[in-house]
Amino acid sequence: MQNTIYQFEVEDVNGKTVSMDQFKGKVMLVINTASKCGFTPQLAGMAEVHEKYKDQGFSVVAFPSNDFGGQEPLEGVELEQFCQTKYEAEYPIFNKIHVKGNEVAPIFKFLSNKSENGKVNSSPKWNFHKYLIDREGRVVDYFVSFTKPNSGKVQKAIEKLL
Repeated sequence: MQNTIYQFEVEDVNGKTVSMDQFKGKVMLVINTASKCGFTPQLAGMAEVHEKYKDQGFSVVAFPSNDFGGQEPLEGVELEQFCQTKYEAEYPIFNKIHVKGNEVAPIFKFLSNKSENGKVNSSPKWNFHKYLIDREGRVVDYFVSFTKPNSGKVQKAIEKLL
């Protein structure tokens, strides 16, 4: 459990605390999102890659954040409805969190610090920073905002872990 994403609890869009161990055995692409960002169209790519690999034990996991340019004005269920209605998202979308700074959520502190996750030192510089998690809950790679979730590079990395 130590040095895995499974040690964390997060809030769903209804404010209910849920454990990340619900993803045990799955490959994950964890992404900080925003609904009013130039990268927001990546939500479509997130839905595409989730749909393509979900039956093989894969899940996109979205954490909306307002940390970059105030580009996430939505709250709670509105976040989920936006992603589902406009981008056909069927992957888990959690409550808005901080992904940087003094108020960074523990899960993103873990994801972005090699001293905690054992592999990657990369904090989000903007919305749509992506972390690839293996079936054991370990951080194995990351992709910057410019890298689309359905790019060949990301899909190859996912396929390698599946």
